[in-house]
Amino acid sequence: MSKAGGKYKEILFEIKNKVAWISINRPEVRNAFREQTLDELTDAVLSTRNDPSIVCIVINGVGDKAFSAGGDFHAMMRLDWENAAHWNDRMLALAMAIRGVPIPVIASVHGYCMGGGHELALWCDLVIAADDAVFGQSGAVVGACPTVGATQYLPQLIGSRLAKEMIFMARRFTAEEAVSIGLINRVVPKAKLEEETQKWAEGLIERSGQTIRQTKKSLNHDSDTLYASWQHGMELLAHVWGSEESLEGMNAFLEKRKPNFQQFRERRRENVESYLDGLANDENERPR
Repeated sequence: MSKAGGKYKEILFEIKNKVAWISINRPEVRNAFREQTLDELTDAVLSTRNDPSIVCIVINGVGDKAFSAGGDFHAMMRLDWENAAHWNDRMLALAMAIRGVPIPVIASVHGYCMGGGHELALWCDLVIAADDAVFGQSGAVVGACPTVGATQYLPQLIGSRLAKEMIFMARRFTAEEAVSIGLINRVVPKAKLEEETQKWAEGLIERSGQTIRQTKKSLNHDSDTLYASWQHGMELLAHVWGSEESLEGMNAFLEKRKPNFQQFRERRRENVESYLDGLANDENERPR
């Protein structure tokens, strides 16, 4: 009996003809994840090492609306600089699990694949998408920072210009657009997504597991050198969590209104003007 998988509350785990399916099971929040979800995803991915007959992992989302909308705001709004590591380290752990297992990990995407959900897809080796899939980085809209995967891998995949547009401008890409720029591998009709994903994954049964293990490690060599950037990015993100600006963005999203980020720019302008006025008035002079 396979020892892969376990007892989970927020994900589903099933092995179908040597393909391990891991499904985020939070459709009521468009498969947004919280700390418990990340823990279960990491455990499920790593558990496949207990059954070397598994040829690959497929990660998908339950329901009709989304692969994953990213981090659950109700979890992220509890974060601040002091407790940030409890979230950021979980994101890193899942990414390293996906990149570290010796078998391919396929993201099978439908609907929204946004923010941290899109970073999850970026961590995977291959991406197959339904024709209704939408890919995007929403950090600039909600006051978060995609520095645990997106800022590292997007420039490698689609080039620096498009990566910056995707992150700065929160540009979204349809599945067809995503294929054309090299962000994903394949697009299939939504009704056939699961069938085509399973068929694609089963094709690995006829491929050398030894070759795949060695070449996955070799192919990841360049991007593995970005680990320092991950550590840097997690510290940057730690200073974002709990800030007034990030809370404004998330609250605005939950309240279905436009965020007022300009107020923070105006406040910073006033602070700089006050500083410059002080320079003009020699307020930086040593007291006599």
